[in-house]
Amino acid sequence: MPNTESAKKRLRQNAKRRLQNRSLKSRVRSQIRRVREAVAAGDAEKAQAELRLATKRIDQAASKNLMHKNTAARSKSRLSKLVKSTANS
Repeated sequence: MPNTESAKKRLRQNAKRRLQNRSLKSRVRSQIRRVREAVAAGDAEKAQAELRLATKRIDQAASKNLMHKNTAARSKSRLSKLVKSTANS
């Protein structure tokens, strides 16, 4: 347990930030799952719409340092490649 006032405040801040980070990470993962499900269903139009939203959410997470910028770029690249393969076939 924290003893000093500043340590107590840090504990409160960390708890609040942890909840926000978990929520945002969950939103990103859910959106990525929606893209993959649309691709699996063969719905190219829906997959494209979900990809746009996923790209936005991934960029937001990267800007808040929830994920590294290269990890974000890699995720977006793989998702767009997946969506393009659905559109072509």
